[in-house]
Amino acid sequence: MSGTATATSPVGLSPADQERRRALRRMKGVALGALLFMAALFAVSFAFQQEVPALAYLRAAGEGGMVGALADWFAVTALFRHPLGIPIPHTAIIPSRKDEIGRTLGEFVETEFLRGDVVRTKLVETPIAARLGEWLGTPVHAERVAAEASVMASSVLQALSDDDVRDVIEELAREHLIAPEWGPPLGEWLQRIVDAGAHRGAVDLAADSIAAWLAANHRAFTGLVSRRLPSWVPSVAHRLVDDTVYNEAVKFVGAVQRDPRHPARLAIDGYLERLASNLQHDPATIGRFEDAKLAVFDSPRVRELAAEAWATAKAGLLRSLADPESGLRRRAVAALVEVGERMTTDPALQRRVDSWVTDAAVFLVDRYRHDIASIITDTVERWDPAETTEKIELMVGRDLQYIRLNGTIVGALAGVAIFTVAHALLG
Repeated sequence: MSGTATATSPVGLSPADQERRRALRRMKGVALGALLFMAALFAVSFAFQQEVPALAYLRAAGEGGMVGALADWFAVTALFRHPLGIPIPHTAIIPSRKDEIGRTLGEFVETEFLRGDVVRTKLVETPIAARLGEWLGTPVHAERVAAEASVMASSVLQALSDDDVRDVIEELAREHLIAPEWGPPLGEWLQRIVDAGAHRGAVDLAADSIAAWLAANHRAFTGLVSRRLPSWVPSVAHRLVDDTVYNEAVKFVGAVQRDPRHPARLAIDGYLERLASNLQHDPATIGRFEDAKLAVFDSPRVRELAAEAWATAKAGLLRSLADPESGLRRRAVAALVEVGERMTTDPALQRRVDSWVTDAAVFLVDRYRHDIASIITDTVERWDPAETTEKIELMVGRDLQYIRLNGTIVGALAGVAIFTVAHALLG
């Protein structure tokens, strides 16, 4: 009868909600205590009113207080749940009519607030551009706007379709990179590298990398050759063959590393010289290279490279947008400060901005006010009835307990007044 809510776990409640829950429980205890006090007052005065007639007034106060307390308890409890769990009609109003309450609230906002004339009147009276310019001209505020714009730009970048961007990159690559002939320019470039001996560093790096791999992957040679030997060959011979192959590979790579005039190095030099010449002067080589280029471009790998190029550019932009000290962010802040100063000192610009903002706001409100208000309706509809009831009770329940307490006091006073009037009239 105290209207105490069913115990629920505090998990998910904010610290403020938990404090409201404690305050609500205290007030429920106070209201229940007032009811119990009136019940005790009624019981004592009823038992001894024959010996002490004046106690009849206290009995009337106790009767009225109990009636008022019980009536207000029922009214308050009926807002949030069925009193005593009994499904009495027109009780548990909030959970049962949650969606209707949301629709009513949405309609009220739409018809009373989201009207073109209301919005225009308010905006016409407001010097939007001047205030915005004064605010934006402060570097701290400009930095804040730049930070928020960076967040929005990052969201846009992340929302862009990677497939569409990849297609655009691929089309640009086809037009500006693939369509021109690559053979002669590449041959000329390769000839300069060979003449300067710049390729020898790459050969050294390759030899060092192969040597390091061989040192770390001896086991990779296990069975490389021996698995092809007849089954009757002893296992010792298998290991000997594999070790021999491995040792010869190590010796060969070591010789290439040590000898600048190693035959393998000379063979690489000769091959690169012939390739550079053929790419510039041999139509067959140029044709095969162009065919290979087109084949590679039309392969899935090129589309993958386009995606990787976009991913790299996107990552770079996201890093610049996220870094307050990046050049992009610094230039954006400077531009915003300049715009703010102009809006503060240029009356013509102020009029244009004020007019544009007002017309845009009125247009959006007139065209989309139902959609805007539907946010309220849709949000309330998605709420869980039990959670909604608990949230609302935490927000207003403490004040509603004062209604119970006031009802107890008013009921007691009314009981005394009614008894006094009746006693005077009938006495």
